[in-house]
Amino acid sequence: MAGGLLAFVAGEASGDLLAAAVLGALRDRDPQAHFAGIAGDRMIAQGCEAWWHVRELSVRGYAEVIAELPRLLRLRALLRERLLLEQPRVVVGVDAPDFNLRLEAQLRAAGVPTVHYVSPSIWAWRRGRIETVRRAADRVLLVFPFEQPIYDRAGVAATYVGHPLASQIPLVPDVRAARERLGIDGDPLIAALPGSRRAEVEYIAPALLGALAQIGRRHPRARFVVPAASAYLRDRLTALLAAAPGAATRTTLVDGRSHDCLEAADGVLVASGTATLEAALYKKPMVIVYRMPRLSWWIMRRMGYLPWIGLPNILANETLVPELLQDEANPPAIADALLRQLDDPAHCAQLRERFAAIHESLRRDTPALAAEAILATARR
Repeated sequence: MAGGLLAFVAGEASGDLLAAAVLGALRDRDPQAHFAGIAGDRMIAQGCEAWWHVRELSVRGYAEVIAELPRLLRLRALLRERLLLEQPRVVVGVDAPDFNLRLEAQLRAAGVPTVHYVSPSIWAWRRGRIETVRRAADRVLLVFPFEQPIYDRAGVAATYVGHPLASQIPLVPDVRAARERLGIDGDPLIAALPGSRRAEVEYIAPALLGALAQIGRRHPRARFVVPAASAYLRDRLTALLAAAPGAATRTTLVDGRSHDCLEAADGVLVASGTATLEAALYKKPMVIVYRMPRLSWWIMRRMGYLPWIGLPNILANETLVPELLQDEANPPAIADALLRQLDDPAHCAQLRERFAAIHESLRRDTPALAAEAILATARR
C-alpha cells in the first residue's frame, strides 16, 4: 500500500537531523506518502508537515523536565489524539525516549504500527527500559553496532542501520579547506562546543570559555572558534565571552556550522552528547565536559552503569579521551587535559587511528536501511 500518512515525532535538533535524511529516502521509495508530526527545520525542508515544532520538546535534565512536565504531558495527549484520529500507516519516534516510548506504547496498543529510531541508552543506565521498548515498538532502529546483540538476546525486533553522521562526515578531514571556509586560522585552533540547549550553554559555556582563556595565556598564537546553535545562544555566548577577557579577543563566534568548526580545529572542548561523536569522526583530540544543576547531577550519577558518558569512549570500550564532569569541569583542568593531548603527537596519531576504526564501523547507507525497515513495519 503506497501513499498515506507516515508520522514522525522528533524530540530535539539531533532527531531532526536523523529524521530528515530518512524522509528523503522514504519519499524516493513512496512518492505518494505524506509526512507529518513533530518536526524541526530540516524535516520541514524535506516536506514534513509540522503539527508542532521540535523546539516544543527540547528539554534536558531531570530538574528541568519536572518544571516542564505538565506542558509536555498536555502536548503528548494532544498528539496521541490527533494520531489516533489520522490513523497513520506507521509512527516513527525519533529518540526522545521519555516522551516517545509512552506515546508509542499507547498507539501500538490501539493497533498503530510503531518504530523507535535510536535505542535508549539501556547499555548505560535504566537497563529495565528494554521492557518498555518491547511494549512500545514493533521495531527499533539502532545506530551503534554493539546494540544489536543486546536486542537479539532480549528477543526485541531491531535493525542496525548505522549512524548517518558516519556517511556525512569525510573519512579524512580537510583542515585547510575548513579554515578557508571559516576565514579563521591559528596555531593551535581550538573549537569549543558548549551544547545546543539554553541550559547546557548556561552551565557549560563559562567553564569552556574560561579554559580557552587559560589556553590563550599559554599559547599566545592560539585562536578559538565557537559555533552558536541559534541567535539566542549567540547573544548569550557573546555576553559570556565578555566575562572571559582572555578568550574574547581571540574567539570567533559562528552561526551554526559546527562541522566546519570541528573540521578546522586542532583540538576540541565539547559538551557530552552527539557532538562528541562528531568530533571523533573528524579525528580530533578532545575533552568531554558536562555540568548540570546539582539536583539533576545527584540523580544521574546514581543511575549510570558505564564508566563513561562520551560516545567515543563508549564505542571504544575504553578511555580514549578525558571526561570532566560537574565540579571537575573547571577551566584549569579542562585546559590542562586538552593541552596534554596536543603536546603529544604520538598520542594524537593513535587517536586518529582509533577514531578511523570507529568511523568505518558506523558507515552504512543509513537512510535507505531505515526507510526500508519503516516501510516493512508499515506494510505489516
